[in-house]
Amino acid sequence: MENKVGGGCLSNFYQRGKPYIAMISLQFGYAGMNVITKVSLNGGMSHYVLVVYRHAIATLAIAPFALLLERKLRPKMTFMMFLQIFILGLLGPVIDQNFYYAGLKFTSPTFSCAMSNMLPAMTFVMAVLCRMEKVHIKKLRCQAKVVGTVVTVAGAMLMTLYKGHVINLVWSNNVHTNTTSNETSDKDWLKGSMLLIGATFAWASFFILQAITMRKYTAPLSLTALVCFMGTLQSIAVTLVMEHKPSAWAIGFDMNLLAAAYAGIVSSSLAYYVQGLVMEKRGPVFVTAFSPLMMIIVAIMGSFILSEKIYLGGVLGAVLIVAGLYSVLWGKYKEYQEKEIEGPVKGVVINDIEMQKSEVVIGVPMQQPPILAKEVPRA
Repeated sequence: MENKVGGGCLSNFYQRGKPYIAMISLQFGYAGMNVITKVSLNGGMSHYVLVVYRHAIATLAIAPFALLLERKLRPKMTFMMFLQIFILGLLGPVIDQNFYYAGLKFTSPTFSCAMSNMLPAMTFVMAVLCRMEKVHIKKLRCQAKVVGTVVTVAGAMLMTLYKGHVINLVWSNNVHTNTTSNETSDKDWLKGSMLLIGATFAWASFFILQAITMRKYTAPLSLTALVCFMGTLQSIAVTLVMEHKPSAWAIGFDMNLLAAAYAGIVSSSLAYYVQGLVMEKRGPVFVTAFSPLMMIIVAIMGSFILSEKIYLGGVLGAVLIVAGLYSVLWGKYKEYQEKEIEGPVKGVVINDIEMQKSEVVIGVPMQQPPILAKEVPRA
């Protein structure tokens, strides 16, 4: 009996923790994509071509599963649905990815992740404007979400604007950086920052529209495949306009292929699908609240692989980001608990009303013959 109770508690804990495990795992996947992509871009890979290959691989990876598993679940395609998928492909694969890769090329993986930490704040504001999130400022859970969003953005801005002293790590003491490359990158720092802000805005818009689209298009695998396919076609058109050298399309068994395959399978096909599933249950604000973790993971991986320096401002900003993230998640968890409690309570009330009605019906004497009583339902 105790084993059953223990197993039930463990299963219940796993069911409640699945959204958190899924989103934390995605942040590790995104972090690896940032580091690998930075190496590929530094090697001369065009970010326009990289976006095309990324979403072409993502389409090939997810389309077979969508065709096999959702052939009976796929809703009918309408013009409005096609238009929403077209805009999703434009916002995510084209605008967000091209802007983000260009900003990543002009800055660094850690800085790019720090700038993208404005994503939860942008998504929260847009969700409130679209009436997907309700703000009852007198409630503690809503205050926690608002304060957590502000603290998260403050931590990201602290990492961006304040560097402080360099923290010498054990594995980075013997690393010698090139000062000339740092000076040239500083000239394009502002340009990269503006591109990253534009990418973050497009990414937040993608989340909001994806949540709206999934209400009617209830086949998440098919939706992911269609968005990746539409993004591939649009990215090809953009690349043909921006890249005039045929050699830019050349790719071999090297870091460029690894970056395209990793980003396509992990950061596009799997990420779009998992985010959609979690978003159906918890909403877009919950999904984007985990993005600050990616910056911390990238900062550690960047110091190992790319020999990036870690500054005091980065550590202080990371502490604020974790505190803000916890505050937002606590508010969302309390909101989820309230919805779970309200559901059973409403069901009990409805059942009580139905029981009372049935008691009243039973207590009323029959005024019609049994034959007429049977004929009424047929009419």
